Amino acid sequence: MDEERVVERQSVTTPPADTTPYAEPAGYPPEPVIQSSVVSETVRRSPSGAETARRAVVFLFGIVQALIVIRIVLLLAWANQDNELVRFIYDTSAFFIGPFEGILRTNAISAGHSVLDIAALVALVGWTVLEFLVIALIRIGRREP
Repeated sequence: MDEERVVERQSVTTPPADTTPYAEPAGYPPEPVIQSSVVSETVRRSPSGAETARRAVVFLFGIVQALIVIRIVLLLAWANQDNELVRFIYDTSAFFIGPFEGILRTNAISAGHSVLDIAALVALVGWTVLEFLVIALIRIGRREP
């Protein structure tokens, strides 16, 4: 993952303990004075701008791809077009499928009441390829540590 890492350091020095009540015998050398140091480190990790942009692109394209897949399943299952949810999915996904209609000679294959929406399959592939291209463009612009 491309992450931005910020490290904050804080150093606290404590003075040596007071040794005046105890007197060393005359024959021993004095003990060296040791200063203890406590280092506190706080690490805050957050995604970089490029990682945030990549996540947003994946999320948005995921919504588009999910709408198209749900449309394909509903058409195959011969869903009731009078239902408001089904109508919403058909109308919303039609906006994303529109640019890909007419690429192949046929847009749909029917068998009984079920319909295999070929244009929706082409649109699913097209939006996925576009997603990969946008993510690759984001990776080109990302800064390396």
